Amino acid sequence: MSLLLLSYLAGALTIIAPCILPVLPFVFARAGQTFFRSGLPLLVGMALSFAGVATLATLGGAWAAEANEAGRTVALVLLGAMGLALLLPSVAERVSRPVVALGARLGASAEANSARTGRTVLPSFVLGAATGLLWAPCAGPVLGLVLTTAALQGASAQTSLLLLAYAAGAATSLGLALWAGGRVFAAMKRSLRLGDWLRRGLGVAVLAGVTVVALGLDTRILAKITPAGGNAVESWLVEHIGLPAPAPLVRAAEAASIANAGNVIRVAAAAPAAPLSLPVEGTLPELSGATGWLNSAPLTREALRGKVVLVDIWTFGCVNCQRAIPHVREWANKYKDQGLVVIGVHAPEFAFERKVENVSRAAAELGLDFPIAIDNNFAIWKAFSNQFWPANYFIDAQGRIRFHHFGEGEYERSEQVIRQLLDEARHPGAGLGS
Repeated sequence: MSLLLLSYLAGALTIIAPCILPVLPFVFARAGQTFFRSGLPLLVGMALSFAGVATLATLGGAWAAEANEAGRTVALVLLGAMGLALLLPSVAERVSRPVVALGARLGASAEANSARTGRTVLPSFVLGAATGLLWAPCAGPVLGLVLTTAALQGASAQTSLLLLAYAAGAATSLGLALWAGGRVFAAMKRSLRLGDWLRRGLGVAVLAGVTVVALGLDTRILAKITPAGGNAVESWLVEHIGLPAPAPLVRAAEAASIANAGNVIRVAAAAPAAPLSLPVEGTLPELSGATGWLNSAPLTREALRGKVVLVDIWTFGCVNCQRAIPHVREWANKYKDQGLVVIGVHAPEFAFERKVENVSRAAAELGLDFPIAIDNNFAIWKAFSNQFWPANYFIDAQGRIRFHHFGEGEYERSEQVIRQLLDEARHPGAGLGS
């Protein structure tokens, strides 16, 4: 029960997380209509759709990724049609009568239907379901636990219920905002006679949102935004309500709440005189569980012996990962000639991240030319006993894990670890005696 409550509260906190921004235009496009006949069905559709898609992602397989891709395409077309109908209803009707007429019926003309028939529940529900297909929330400690548990153990009634509770929490906070926004919208239409301009503005916002999501710009834009304190609040809730989450998961949330400047690389200062204490935490597991590789032939543990290795577990739709990736890329370029091997392990969070083509495109856009293991079955994730995105594991030249870091932040310390392990590799026997 405590985990169910935490999932709901974590979902409610998404209203202050930057990852909610891409779907806000789709939600607030209904701000001028009756909440219980329009806004509420939309939010219910969004919650059910998100929970269903997130559950689908845990089933794995190429079919799940293809189904998710098809659903996202349909959602983009439908919401784009709604935006065009809001902006230019007469032009939209002439340009693409079958598709845009559907968007118009679901979007701009729903208000007229409401006045005539009182029925806008189904169109609003369908628009909400389309919005849920496009929503990829930031995985804080609670959602991260639910998603990784589902990925490792498979879909179940419990994980589906937890995902639904999370989505219901998000729908609750969005519903309050939508209810308040609807009252403001109605007042502006009455007092300022700006109904047409407001409708067109909403149309522009919806079309902009569709364009951003379709081009994959949402995560790149969000990565440049300083994160809000939602993860820190979640961590407090985890501690005080009693979620039995592993300690590394809580530490990851705390790390993810550290404010960063996005893609700006901070150059580390000279290493301090006193070396870091880097005890042995384990050994580098085999990487044979990868379902594929990018930028390299498959790598093995034995082939990496004698090299300092950084294993970066990430996924391209994760905003926290996108903020950390520039630092990993910088280390790969800066220290590759000194013996550092960076290996990205791409473990998908949502179904559309399982497609190798999508991963390859994202890696190219991010400028990642180091080896990337495709870990669609979470085999490498399990081998590391990992629990969060992003996660960095630092391995010395003898194949021993000497340091790890979860989430964002501590980039200077991580780079100091790399330099120290490289120095140990050049001077065997140094380091562990401290």
